[in-house]
Amino acid sequence: MITGGEQTHDSSVMDQVGDNIIHHVSNSSLDHPLIHLPHVFGIDLSVTKHVLMLWIVAIVVACAVIIPIQKYLQKNKPVPSGWMNLLEMVVKFVRDSIVQPNIGSKYTEMWAPMILTFFFFILFANGIGLIPIFDLLGALNRFIFQVPASDDHNIINALLHGGVTATGNFNVTAALAVITFFAILIAGTRAHGFINHWKNLAPPGLPWPVYLILIPIEIIGMFVKPFALTMRLAANMTGGHIAILAILSFMAIFAEMFNSAITGMGVALFSVPLATAISGLEIIVVLVQAYVFTLLSAVFIGMAINVHH
Repeated sequence: MITGGEQTHDSSVMDQVGDNIIHHVSNSSLDHPLIHLPHVFGIDLSVTKHVLMLWIVAIVVACAVIIPIQKYLQKNKPVPSGWMNLLEMVVKFVRDSIVQPNIGSKYTEMWAPMILTFFFFILFANGIGLIPIFDLLGALNRFIFQVPASDDHNIINALLHGGVTATGNFNVTAALAVITFFAILIAGTRAHGFINHWKNLAPPGLPWPVYLILIPIEIIGMFVKPFALTMRLAANMTGGHIAILAILSFMAIFAEMFNSAITGMGVALFSVPLATAISGLEIIVVLVQAYVFTLLSAVFIGMAINVHH
């Protein structure tokens, strides 16, 4: 469009789709904090959307898991009932099917609490991401309260910046993976001693030129494990949301391509059911990714304890 000698281009739907998808799955930015806090040693401690979500997850885990278990143990009931039945099933499954086979009976009681914490925390973090609470707040903000998207001082606008799940944030999954990394080091050191743990990186009795190749590979492998955990969880929790947004965007894209709202409505007959089906699969992904992260963490810790060359 040319106005007053200057040429401006109205952004098309095609131009907006990519930015919109990235906006909905990206890490929450410190450029849009919910609560401004001072810098400490050069680190900005301001609260972002994903930090808030982590607080919510911690509260939910405490209310749904920790407090009920504490109350049950205080009452000394021999047989659990209600919600405790489900919790007992989950705890037994993680302990008997994940921790014990991979880490060993001797160290099960030591590492089961951490693995269970991983499982419940990731499970609830993944699950909360499926609830479209921020999208609903954004719709209310735009259409009911008439707040423009450009208002950076509006707290609901700040909530819309970043992905819908905290476990889709690579910083969050990296922090969880770092915990696993140090758990591997601690487990190996406690089981074999500090020096022997590092000796176990390579089998004894090999020609010394082999060690020049093998030891660097093993050291790289130490860092590949947490990197794989980081990428696997974040990518899987992000991929489903990208697919859903891309499929729903077909309605607007085809409506613009053919300059027909009826075409967009026709595409909706295909895209909406497909997006709904993928949303159903996301429920399975929530469970599977919590299981996979805890399983791999247990396997890596078990590899440090039960050394086999």
